[in-house]
Amino acid sequence: MKVTASVVSEKNGPWRSEEIEIDDPHAHEVVVQMAFAGMCHSDEHLRSGAMSPEASVLEMLSGRPTMYPVVGGHEGSGVVASVGEGVTAFAPGDHVAASFIPSCGRCTYCASGQGYLCDLGAHTLVGPMISDGTWRHHLGDLNLNRMCQLGTFSEYLVVHESSLIRIEPWYDLRAAALISCGISTGFGSAATRGGVKPGDTVAVIGCGGVGSGAIQGAVHAGARAVIAIDTDPSKVDRALKIGATHGCATTLDAAFTILPDLTMGRNCDVVVITTGDLKGDLIEEARSITAKGGVVVATSLAPYGKVRVDVDLFMFTMMNQELRGTVFGSVSPRVQVPRLLRLHHEGKLFIDELVTQEYSLDEVERGYGDLASGQNVRGVVRF
Repeated sequence: MKVTASVVSEKNGPWRSEEIEIDDPHAHEVVVQMAFAGMCHSDEHLRSGAMSPEASVLEMLSGRPTMYPVVGGHEGSGVVASVGEGVTAFAPGDHVAASFIPSCGRCTYCASGQGYLCDLGAHTLVGPMISDGTWRHHLGDLNLNRMCQLGTFSEYLVVHESSLIRIEPWYDLRAAALISCGISTGFGSAATRGGVKPGDTVAVIGCGGVGSGAIQGAVHAGARAVIAIDTDPSKVDRALKIGATHGCATTLDAAFTILPDLTMGRNCDVVVITTGDLKGDLIEEARSITAKGGVVVATSLAPYGKVRVDVDLFMFTMMNQELRGTVFGSVSPRVQVPRLLRLHHEGKLFIDELVTQEYSLDEVERGYGDLASGQNVRGVVRF
């Protein structure tokens, strides 16, 4: 089948609409007609090469020393068009959300309720289909990698059944696309991984799509105060409309203008970092406004191979603090996505308010330009 997809063909290259060929599904694979795709900042990490392993690893995983060309997109929702042999959980006509973390349901992590750490996640960066190690997407004579084994910037896609979540047909597909990654990741970063409790004071550093999820996760977990920190005043203003109680531009602002009165100098119980790029010095900034016994959650993505961080180790130890990483907010996708969709359906979760612009598939390059300039909290591709 010939379809149109948004493809990056080289490091730092533009997003271009290309006609690609996708094959029929093999066993345990599903063809999805896309309805919406979220424009998450992580796809810009894909374009810049920040998510790219070294050439030797790429060669081992995909048979070539580069991840390009690659179909972008890892947030999305759509309708099942057809299924391959052996697929029993999905049927044509089912509404589905994509999951950038596959979940097999059988490995040790899945069986213990940690589907967000499924062993199939080792295949997500690059490479052929999870099912049988062959390729299903092609650009001319070249096999195409897909962002997180998905590539939701495409009219149709072929995915392994472990990368999909069936959702009820009355749920909004646009909301499902955003919840499929960014909102769920942020929400769980605060409510689950951060362990926010009723009465806690929480700070969220970075108030884009993931940060908006973290703010709402903290509110739903019972935080008494949520401080939205972002250098973009428009994002702080939006954060205040979806549950944040205070807003400022920097952690320094929070330390000197908000926390002294709010906590009598005790600082934040939980600080969640959801900036577009995780830089080493941001860890110490977050720790500096964290209370004794408090938790810093690093949700943002750092470039592949980033190994250095700045942290005051003496204070880190003496303040009995914790630094935690998280994937998908540390909640299994098949649990979190339907749960948050229900909250949205009942008017208890802000999603529509975060969508600042819809784009066509041909406008993905413009959409990421708008994100870089601060015009977007969340952009969405409508098919």
